[in-house]
Amino acid sequence: MTDIAEVRALISEYPWGTMVSATPAGVVVSHYPFLLEDGDDLVLVSHVGRPDEQQHGLGSSEIAVVFYGPSGYVSPSWYGVERAVPTWNFATVHAYGVPEILSDAENLAVLERLVDHFEDPLPNPFRMRGTAENAAYAERIVHGTVGFRMRVTRVEAKEKMSQDKPAEVVDRVTAALEAPGPYRNPALAERMRRVRASS
Repeated sequence: MTDIAEVRALISEYPWGTMVSATPAGVVVSHYPFLLEDGDDLVLVSHVGRPDEQQHGLGSSEIAVVFYGPSGYVSPSWYGVERAVPTWNFATVHAYGVPEILSDAENLAVLERLVDHFEDPLPNPFRMRGTAENAAYAERIVHGTVGFRMRVTRVEAKEKMSQDKPAEVVDRVTAALEAPGPYRNPALAERMRRVRASS
């Protein structure tokens, strides 16, 4: 995947990221939701709970954040051909950069954006500052987290959606993924269709 718009779309749709740091004490892995900042550049914002920022050494060296789109097992029995092997279709983004630690005020703003982002689709969205009592609570708990902004300086994005297969094979795979069974995966089938339509 070389189109930055596609990279942004995957991160927006699947914002739960795996954050990986190589530290003198060893590799550290955490999982947090991320948002993209507006603009042409790829910039991520998030937060970690204390003391994760110390374990990751946030701000001192490059980290990787991995995002996963739809993925799943593809059985060769679906291909309808004599010679085939199983595979795994997937979409991933690996974003690299050095995080910049945010002030408490900036961190609170990022936390509020995160809450709004996930609450907006609900019929009665919760707001961090919806009441004076909750606003005061949010301002207290922000000190238990560390917000950061990461300008992505390097990105590796890959998408394997049976692009190497003939159209009729892709049709059979997507149909199998939408059918009842142990590997039912409508989201993967839909992404396969989108990739096929854009190629």
